[in-house]
Amino acid sequence: MTEERTRPAGAGTAPAPRPERAGDGAARRPSRRLAGVDAARGLALFGMVAVHTIPSWDEQTGEPDLSWTLFAGHSAALFATLAGVSLAFATGGRTAHAGRRMTASRWALAGRAGVIAGVGLLLGFLELPVNNILVYYGMLFLLAIPFLRLRVPALLLSSVLFAVLAPFVMQWSLTVLPGHEYDNPGLADLVLDPGTVLSQLLLTGTYPALPWMSFLLAGLAVGRLDLTSRRVQTWLAVAGAAVALGVWSASLIALRAFGGYAAIAQGTTWMDDEQINEVMVFGGDPNLPTDTLWWLLISAPHSNTPFFLALNVGLALSVLGICLLLERVAGRILRSVAAAGSMTFTLYTAHLLLLWPEYYDAAPLAWTAGQIVAFVVFALVWQRTRGQGPLETVVARSTKAIARRVLARGPDASTSEATPSR
Repeated sequence: MTEERTRPAGAGTAPAPRPERAGDGAARRPSRRLAGVDAARGLALFGMVAVHTIPSWDEQTGEPDLSWTLFAGHSAALFATLAGVSLAFATGGRTAHAGRRMTASRWALAGRAGVIAGVGLLLGFLELPVNNILVYYGMLFLLAIPFLRLRVPALLLSSVLFAVLAPFVMQWSLTVLPGHEYDNPGLADLVLDPGTVLSQLLLTGTYPALPWMSFLLAGLAVGRLDLTSRRVQTWLAVAGAAVALGVWSASLIALRAFGGYAAIAQGTTWMDDEQINEVMVFGGDPNLPTDTLWWLLISAPHSNTPFFLALNVGLALSVLGICLLLERVAGRILRSVAAAGSMTFTLYTAHLLLLWPEYYDAAPLAWTAGQIVAFVVFALVWQRTRGQGPLETVVARSTKAIARRVLARGPDASTSEATPSR
């Protein structure tokens, strides 16, 4: 689900988290969904639709289009952060599962990763005009398994460490590992060239899982909080915006006031100022140059630098907080966006299939608006008549079956019904 210059979702639902009381044997399902979380995910979907469909720059001026400026990189990062929130909900909410229930949750998460990555690998048989994130999502979910029991401070620290250290490993890996060979790796690529595909998924691709763990772990930490609390919602909105503004400012100051731009130009002599500026606006193609580590000071879309990662964690948390606050005063208005956000796995896959013929070039704005309207109408009708989205149902049933099999092997099987499918 990459924001290509010439022309993002996992499937998690968002029930309101609820702590378990001591002695509770059966898994207690929340009574309602948090519409604010679904609405934030819906906004991320709409942003990706716009950035995939509308040209990223003005052909006359060469300046980035408004949709690129608003959504490029930010929508995909918001999706990844919200995926972490959904993982928290699926593994106990504010109180993480323990014992065999956590074992069941981990196996169920591996199953979820397999289903989502499997759909992504099948889409790899098509010549899609954009990169999709689904296979990367599968890798992210697998990497998240060891972190599910961590407390909020440890999760936040882990997120920071991934944001700071993984980009350096990424830049090093670009000089020694196979690069971005496959825009959309398919099942055949994984079988015939597993080393390249795994390198791409972890470090050298558009959504490298190791740097992007900063998003997932930040979301997992937030999902362990009481997201029904006005105080928490306000804190997310304000603190997230402050982090985003601070990181963006720090990157700009480091580049312009402290010589970062000059160091990039000096270390990348084969690029002129226009080419450097293009990378700073549109990101790498698809990776950053490896001539100098000074490139890690930029915060361009999909640059996967520490500044890009921290900036987008802040933006994602702020958007989530704002949507949760709006749910209190404008729940009905958010309903349409939240309906689409409740089934982004289905709708994102449909979006990719709609892009496949590449008919949208003739009328990109109409295609963007048409997709959004169609997705909202479908989601509202399907949600009212069937409930979960089609692909979400596949994930839910698969993970339930896995969880039940694991729980059936334990002594507490008769009292536990935890099914981390939500």
